[in-house]
Amino acid sequence: MTDDLIFDFLRQGLWIAVKISIPLLTVALVAGIAIGLLQALTSIQEMTLTFVPKVGAMMIVFWVSMSFMTATLVGFFTEQIIPQIAGG
Repeated sequence: MTDDLIFDFLRQGLWIAVKISIPLLTVALVAGIAIGLLQALTSIQEMTLTFVPKVGAMMIVFWVSMSFMTATLVGFFTEQIIPQIAGG
């Protein structure tokens, strides 16, 4: 295995990590902005008000997008990593 091949696998792995994290990060961003706006409008500065809804929304999105994440990771390993291991 050459250095170029290893760096290519690392690049692909990082890109896949970005792709599978986009749904969770997007929901965290949107929920954080919405809750921050609500807190600014109502002057409520409760810490659990930001934490609990954001975690709940992220859990729901994680549950919904779990099949996409799994399929992406399995595809990467079956099409890229395992053939290189088996091929030598």
